[in-house]
Amino acid sequence: MSGRPDGSAPTRKDTAITEVSADDGPPPVLPGRTSVALVHEWFGATGGSENVFLAIQEVFPQAKGFVLWRDRDARRGLDLTESWLARTPLRRSKALALPAMPLAWRTLTRERFDVVISSSHAFAHTVRLPSSPQTRYLSYVHSPARYLWSPDFDGRGSGGLLALPRRVLRGVDVRLSRHVHSYAANSAEVRDRIRRFWGRDARIVHPPVDVDYFAAAPPEQRGQDRKHLLGVGRWIPYKRFDLMIEIAAAARRPLVIAGSGPQEETLRRAASRAGVPVLFERRPSRERLRELYWGAHALLFPTHEDFGIIPVEAMACGTPVVGLDRGGVRETVRDGHTGFLVDSTDPGAYADAVRRVDGLDRAPLRAYAERFSPEVFRSNVADWVRDATR
Repeated sequence: MSGRPDGSAPTRKDTAITEVSADDGPPPVLPGRTSVALVHEWFGATGGSENVFLAIQEVFPQAKGFVLWRDRDARRGLDLTESWLARTPLRRSKALALPAMPLAWRTLTRERFDVVISSSHAFAHTVRLPSSPQTRYLSYVHSPARYLWSPDFDGRGSGGLLALPRRVLRGVDVRLSRHVHSYAANSAEVRDRIRRFWGRDARIVHPPVDVDYFAAAPPEQRGQDRKHLLGVGRWIPYKRFDLMIEIAAAARRPLVIAGSGPQEETLRRAASRAGVPVLFERRPSRERLRELYWGAHALLFPTHEDFGIIPVEAMACGTPVVGLDRGGVRETVRDGHTGFLVDSTDPGAYADAVRRVDGLDRAPLRAYAERFSPEVFRSNVADWVRDATR
């Protein structure tokens, strides 16, 4: 990048968000000299929401990044400014820090920005920085905070003692987010929650999935016999790994469970009674996970998720999905073509769907998964921001 006319180095404020001209490609996302802040909740070991934040950073490489704090196992080398919460013991407990988060998002920095984009699954969408009336606030929402708005969804925050503070924080959540100009939701499921809980509309921008990586397995992996069923994720109750074991038993097929979590011993006991082989793969590497996808007869996904990146990864490997007909999987799996959706928690109903997998053509699955590639995500984010800041 060239220097300024006086020969000095450009500052961040002098730097254009993109240097693509009308003759070189698509129009700039934002005009030159537009200052952008990107904010994310807490930054942990890279997961789904962190990957989304990093992908948004690729659209706005000159933006300044802010987080409440970074966990010790978080990816290094990222230029992220932490809030004052990072200097308190609250950083060690998300639950205890929750009431302080709205204040942290209002006292984050004294810097001014033209555009502020939040990546939110708790209170990040309430962020408000020193700004002018022209400042635009945009928020990409993974979900309205489940512990506030959907406490029964996965069991967190559902205790009766939390009813009063939850009611108070819901009011705070709505009141402090009225300044947001535009929302993007990671799925139709989340868009509907935004409408129901906050009374706001949102554009759907599905999160990015590294389709190319999972599709590009070496020949020896792509030539595997697809015999086992596969379950992937954190071993916690709402993911329904217990149901996956029952499905495998009903379908009379071996099962591989990949991940880790507090339910491990409970699941191992259930597996010992299953009557079919159940293999536990604890914390498999990315390479090993790809190998497991390619060797699977089908991915089992009998859980209600906001979106669900795992089914898309599986389809990129030519692996059909047998999932619960709820939530984001309705947008990622084409019933009867890339898998089967089951409106039941009966293991036998899933076992019937597993048997029908043999009748599917696996060849088109990767092309279908391409709809969720990082390139598509970046293009959709750019369109959203461009439209919201006109």
